[in-house]
Amino acid sequence: MSPDPQALKRSVLAYLDGRAGDLVELSHRVHESPEIGFEEERSSRWCAEMLEQGGLAVEMGICDLPTAFSAEAGSGPLTIAICCEYDALPAIGHACGHNVIASAAVGAGLALAQLADDLGITVRVLGTPAEEGGGGKILMLERGGFDGVNAAMMVHPAPGELDRMPCLAVEHYDVVYRGKEAHASGYPDRGINAADALTVAQVAIGLLRQQAEPLDQVHGIVTLGGAAPNIIPAHTEAKYYVRARDLARLERWSPRVKACFEAGAVASGASLEIVPQGPTYSEFETDEQMAAAYVANATQLGRLFPAPGGRSLNASTDMANVSLVIPSIHPMLGLDCLPAVNHQPEFTAAAASPAADRAVLDGAAAMALTVVDLALDAAERERLGSKTYSHLAADQRAGR
Repeated sequence: MSPDPQALKRSVLAYLDGRAGDLVELSHRVHESPEIGFEEERSSRWCAEMLEQGGLAVEMGICDLPTAFSAEAGSGPLTIAICCEYDALPAIGHACGHNVIASAAVGAGLALAQLADDLGITVRVLGTPAEEGGGGKILMLERGGFDGVNAAMMVHPAPGELDRMPCLAVEHYDVVYRGKEAHASGYPDRGINAADALTVAQVAIGLLRQQAEPLDQVHGIVTLGGAAPNIIPAHTEAKYYVRARDLARLERWSPRVKACFEAGAVASGASLEIVPQGPTYSEFETDEQMAAAYVANATQLGRLFPAPGGRSLNASTDMANVSLVIPSIHPMLGLDCLPAVNHQPEFTAAAASPAADRAVLDGAAAMALTVVDLALDAAERERLGSKTYSHLAADQRAGR
């Protein structure tokens, strides 16, 4: 006898209703204890413990990443990964709402674990550290964390509802100039000013922006500018992100930005070092069938999706790299918090509001209900079942 889709969906909603208090409490606990990338010891443990208590088999520290984990239930041939982010931002905590992502992923995993055998699936909740620049998912892709996965999904809070996050490719690096100290008044001619090198580079970048194509971006901060006003700065550092529409465009845009930093070295006489900080993030390829199923289920829960148009978010995520090799979705959960937007202290507050609590439960439900649809649709099972990911096969295709 075939499973009854509506009965299974009612079971998902009933289960999540019974765990609502636990899931909201988890979101608030993670929110109150922000941890930056690769240091999410408490947050990852709290998520893993709740999943283990719900019957999933948990393995901590996978892929040589101490704060990554895998939690699995079921043994069906169709493996669905739910990605669980929990890193915070420096200084402003969970201003991107990863506490909501974490709790929604845990909720979806728990609900699906109860039905995995009925659905003929394996559900795998992956704890993925350091999305904010560290590229945890990319490292996990390369090290086998996504092996055997047929489809992947996650949700992310934002000011408004979206069926996807428009993504730019991005690379992250530190810029280091080294010159020579000297007395800034008595012997300035004996010094090599590394701060001047950075100033020249910033001016050059400002001028380069006139020739930028749409969505070409560059932005950064100075992290070390010198020691004292009367010492010629011999060492300056900055952190920069360079973004473009996709990897192909980034490959053309990035050298032009780096040439600006080289100009600073040439003009000042300082030496230059550009140090990559984490893997390069790609553009996102949304799986349209999965996205449509998600929107249908989220709409049934009362989530309101706007008509196409308006300003796009245009951020970046390491989930994008997953999407290039595994059918994936990354919908946005609206918190109705404007004018507060991601990466503002006001959004930190919004990420623990009643709207965020509702988003935790709706996000968990919408993902779980979408998996029910995918698992019970013969055509979708066949389509996704043919796309099992293997990092070894990916290495062979890339010639590594």
